[in-house]
Amino acid sequence: MTDQRITIVGAGLAGSLLAICLARRGYSVTVFEARQDMRSSVVESGRSINLALSDRGIAALRQVGMDEYMLKEAVPMLGRMIHDTAGGTKLLPYSGREGEYINSVSRAGLNIALMNEAERNPNVRFIFNERCTDYDVASGELSFDSGRTFRPDVTIAADGAGSPIRQAMQRQIPGYEFSSVFLDHGYKELHIPPGPGGGFQLEKNALHIWPRHQFMMIALPNFDGSFTCTLFLAQKATDGPGFDGLKSEAAVFEFFEKEFPDAVPLMPTLIEDFFGNPTGSLGTVKCWPWSADGKALLIGDAAHAVVPFYGQGMNCSFEDVRVLDGLIAEDAATKNGDVDWASVFAKYGQVRKTNTDAIADMAEENFYEMRDRVADPIFQRKRELETRLEQTYPDYFSKYSMVTFREDLPYSIAKARGNAQDELLMEICSAAANAAEIGLDEVMERIRDLDS
Repeated sequence: MTDQRITIVGAGLAGSLLAICLARRGYSVTVFEARQDMRSSVVESGRSINLALSDRGIAALRQVGMDEYMLKEAVPMLGRMIHDTAGGTKLLPYSGREGEYINSVSRAGLNIALMNEAERNPNVRFIFNERCTDYDVASGELSFDSGRTFRPDVTIAADGAGSPIRQAMQRQIPGYEFSSVFLDHGYKELHIPPGPGGGFQLEKNALHIWPRHQFMMIALPNFDGSFTCTLFLAQKATDGPGFDGLKSEAAVFEFFEKEFPDAVPLMPTLIEDFFGNPTGSLGTVKCWPWSADGKALLIGDAAHAVVPFYGQGMNCSFEDVRVLDGLIAEDAATKNGDVDWASVFAKYGQVRKTNTDAIADMAEENFYEMRDRVADPIFQRKRELETRLEQTYPDYFSKYSMVTFREDLPYSIAKARGNAQDELLMEICSAAANAAEIGLDEVMERIRDLDS
């Protein structure tokens, strides 16, 4: 046990996982959380956007021995199930390799499991209903809305996209870089209950997408047989429908029956959910620096909030924790257990900033892919070609696979390689009527030339 006191602000997914890692390294950890303890309260509905756990997140959970436990409560999703307006469906696999898929998990269930595991360490303490309101960069003092002040040796802010600690850094650090860009679209969470006997009413091992060019709906399976649906729609109608035009029950029914006719019979609480759940916003946060004189560090959404369209928000934040934990261990090993936090935080920023910027950009790009391109015949041929390539060549990975299934590959490299590959494959597939007729050897040779 070291005598250094570390405070984590935010008991969400990243904060709770980090508490486990730090406690196992002997630190005394206090976690402040603005909300009440979700283990003893009803979790707020309408804002979950089901989580897609993939290899980067699994690697972080494996590091604390929780990967198998969480995967037992997850539903594998093998690909995107595309729904057209006539009710037809087509599955686009995520990968042509055996065992590469993403997992639908409960945000609340995962968060609760992480908090429980953290509290098994006697040197971890959670304090709920304590909202951080300010941070003094010079002294390292935290202020809370209860009037409490606290001055730990180190503060790590895992307090989300609206982080008060980041806002304090913006005010106090000269030349602080910050950007917050919101999509014109918002989201509304909806629900498909289990069928008779608790069965799934849609294919359970798929992420369902109803792409409609200007908007879309998705559905992710839950362990209990239900689906969490999310409608992504413009906040204000311009050249297509918007949330501002769906103000009556009749308007909502008419819209859904026209655009999602196969889903409506499966959604008995559509009207209740639509008008009862909030309309959320979707934004990307980038900022720099992430640290303040070795006294504080931003991680997760506090440093780099992303839109949810690559399923990497949680996975990226978990990778933050895994990388930070590794750097702490590396630094401690060279200093007989002591840690130079300023050095660790500086290295962490050098490693992560380029990569979190890359996944933020790719996540926004993937919104337009999911909304517009997955129903395009050329794009579907490209996915078929990518699947054949992955089935045939062990060294071929699509951009999606590099991001999702290659935790050893930085996001920035996945983006650069993936964009080059996508451009080439779309060119090839636009000139072919059938993906099965495209010669794989020639395509693979051209792909390898991209990397040479």
